[in-house]
Amino acid sequence: MQCEQQVPVEQMNGYHLDSVEMNCNSLSAYSANSGPVAEVKKALKQCNFSTCATDEARDPEYQLTSLQDAYTSILLGLGEDPARDGLLMTPSRAAKAMQFLTKGYKENIQDILNDALFDEDHDEIVIVKDIDMFSLCEHHLVPFFGKVHIGYIPTKKVVGLSKLARIVEVFSRRLQVQERLTKQIAVAITEALEPAGVAVVIEASHMCMVMRGVQKMGSRTVTSTMLGVFREDPKTREEFLSLIKG
Repeated sequence: MQCEQQVPVEQMNGYHLDSVEMNCNSLSAYSANSGPVAEVKKALKQCNFSTCATDEARDPEYQLTSLQDAYTSILLGLGEDPARDGLLMTPSRAAKAMQFLTKGYKENIQDILNDALFDEDHDEIVIVKDIDMFSLCEHHLVPFFGKVHIGYIPTKKVVGLSKLARIVEVFSRRLQVQERLTKQIAVAITEALEPAGVAVVIEASHMCMVMRGVQKMGSRTVTSTMLGVFREDPKTREEFLSLIKG
């Protein structure tokens, strides 16, 4: 990605720059070095990657090559030999795996729902629970996974039940935090169906708490988003919560 947007050196104080200005292409390398986090954030905000990205940078093959190069650098940074038999194809495999794990960036709700919205005279709670969910924590790039429970109250319009699971897939196959993921699913369903209310609960285990850090094996994180009648009416909310526990 050849972005020439300039970032003044004084905003990257402590990052050992050799010149007064740098471009977005090299900014990420400096942000990994030691120094004040606030300064890095300020500099990153000045570099708008979404507008700097070229057509080439959005090309899947270009992205694959960039990811392969990045994984090769990681192996070298670990002191490994990327040329040895066991690691020879690892950058390619890891790059393809990362593309799959983040394929939600290339998907949108309109394409997913397609013609799966139906007129139906039903005004009671519809629930799909225990939807498997796998995602990547955006802070450490390690997995978190668990179950998603979705409920909504139609207003003359329902959606194919499998599409609710597909909506979960669209947003979970991105770099995420569980709180945002929960809300994105609820908002997407609300915008698509215009129901009386939407409720989403996610229960997940985070490998950043299990494999590293506090290393608490049994910990689970529960998040919820309640919109419409589920937020306004305690009885409706309680009915949903009791049904997903049954």
